[in-house]
Amino acid sequence: MELPISIKHATIYQGKLPILLNVNIEIAPGEFVFLVGRTGSGKSTLLKTLYGEIPLSEGSASISGYELNGLKTNDIPFLRRKLGIVFQDFQLLSDRSALENLLFVLKATGWKKKQDMLDRANEVLKKVGLENKGYKWPSELSGGEQQRLVIARALLNNPKVVLADEPTGSLDPEISDEVMSLLQQICSEGTSVVMATHDYRLIQKFGGHIYEVKNQQIQRIPDISHLNW
Repeated sequence: MELPISIKHATIYQGKLPILLNVNIEIAPGEFVFLVGRTGSGKSTLLKTLYGEIPLSEGSASISGYELNGLKTNDIPFLRRKLGIVFQDFQLLSDRSALENLLFVLKATGWKKKQDMLDRANEVLKKVGLENKGYKWPSELSGGEQQRLVIARALLNNPKVVLADEPTGSLDPEISDEVMSLLQQICSEGTSVVMATHDYRLIQKFGGHIYEVKNQQIQRIPDISHLNW
């Protein structure tokens, strides 16, 4: 069985500066993984490497069938079509409605038939509880609704992996719990989720495998009590 994510003996650089050393991670289908660590420890750097923004030149890593060491620039858009990416700052198009945000991504990722695009966009809006808000502009949505829309966007192409970078960082606890429940539901359906977070309350409440990023290393720990901060 091919693992959705496999990283072996990888050293990850930003420019010429090594950020993470000898990274070894294997993530199975339907596994929920928390990446924890101080600000600047390298959590986002790892996620950016996985979706092709930061190149990998030492070691090996594969995600959704793509080998990242030596990944060609032309292949990065095709890799990202197989991933769901959830950003803390939403990165929604402010001049388009919620539905139009989704249609824009579908068109950009190769969908051709208008009805198929509408059907898929409405399907994911329903999945995240926004079926009655497709007409609204992002600015008319609450923070939690905007993050739900971002998750809907991430699900458009049925990814096997969702990468989420501090998806609850700007949300209050109640809305954070709703977003987490949604991500865990997605995970229960077989999608692997890797989530960078500072919110240890969420880790304790919802559970998942934990990888700590510290001193340029990434290590799996049994539970949150093993964090030595």
